[in-house]
Amino acid sequence: MEPIFTPEQLAEIEAYHLPLYIRSAVSPLVYLGVLALILGVLVRPFYRWSESSAAWLSQRLAFLRTAPVLRVVVQALDRLWGEPGWGAALLFALLVELFIELVYIPANIYFGYVLEHRYGMSTYTPLRFLVDELKGIALEGVAVSALALGMYGLARRMKRWWLVLGIPTALLMLGASALDPYRSQVFFEQKPLEQGPLRERITALMAQADVPFQDVRVEKTSVASKRLQAYFAGQGPTRTIVLNDVMLRELQPDEVLAAVAHEAGHVHEPKWPGRIAASVALVALLYVIDRMLRLSAARGWFGTTRFADIRTFPLLWLLSFFVFFLSTPISSAFSREREREADRYALQLTQDPAAFRRMLVKAARVNKMNPDPPRWIVLKGHSHPPISERLAAVPRAPEKKAPADGPLTAPTH
Repeated sequence: MEPIFTPEQLAEIEAYHLPLYIRSAVSPLVYLGVLALILGVLVRPFYRWSESSAAWLSQRLAFLRTAPVLRVVVQALDRLWGEPGWGAALLFALLVELFIELVYIPANIYFGYVLEHRYGMSTYTPLRFLVDELKGIALEGVAVSALALGMYGLARRMKRWWLVLGIPTALLMLGASALDPYRSQVFFEQKPLEQGPLRERITALMAQADVPFQDVRVEKTSVASKRLQAYFAGQGPTRTIVLNDVMLRELQPDEVLAAVAHEAGHVHEPKWPGRIAASVALVALLYVIDRMLRLSAARGWFGTTRFADIRTFPLLWLLSFFVFFLSTPISSAFSREREREADRYALQLTQDPAAFRRMLVKAARVNKMNPDPPRWIVLKGHSHPPISERLAAVPRAPEKKAPADGPLTAPTH
């Protein structure tokens, strides 16, 4: 097999990935240390500050209780919480999340901006990077607020809250992927792929694969990254084929089709067993949280005075850490097998192993993939098999003649 990289390029790839491997090894210990600091030292002062701040804000913002629209929201939160104190609970949860974010700011800047620019992988301007980071923090703040008020409020009012919350949430999870086409648009502009030979060939290929879709869109990620990417978002009537503008600039039409065929392979995967398992796991996790909250109340951990005391909120992060740390190697192993099957599907669908091989090689070069990462890194959480393994599974075949439409150019935005 022809080498993917020259020795000089491979040395650069290894230098680029080394800090990432160090972070992968150290990050769990750092996160546990941060949680230990919060649980062992900061819960009480954080809660005192939240109570005093909530009391101050309650006095200054008392008019909200009589405002035409906002009073309905305030009254709903009062009923959900069941007693005074939801303001302090909300501030406490947000303060815990903000503290964790602040601790990780140096690492986020280094790995998300400095390292990526050093090795030519990023096109972020400082302002764009800052804006996207703030967007991410804001979305996390909304999620944390909903978790703190919704879950803790419901737990205070219902004995079997974990069933009342878990079953509807599990059902929503089964259809939540229908919203996928709209999530990434929070960060990147998307436009329909222009009419032309490529769009026609993608449409014909998806008809051959029996994969209905709503649209083919181009995502302008080049404002932040030089990586190429393709994915399917949504399901049923919202299924959308998304190609980033880097891919259209770097790949030939047959190579784009190979990438789309791979993603089509994921559409035909049996998804319901995994979705049902995830739903059952969610209900089980909520039950474990219920047991943890009751144990905390019985033993008065962190100064808690009742069941579902918000001061136990950092324990949720600790529990989540162990759940994801232990489950990620297992879920990643299944993911790698699904990727292998999608590769096989794409090869069968396109009958063009040469184009598929070129697509993988170009993706490896543009995205600076390590062809042979350390085995522990793969086992710890790689969602895809190493690129060298994927290439080795592609059968050799004579090159097809390049199509008349030639190379692609990025669409005008």
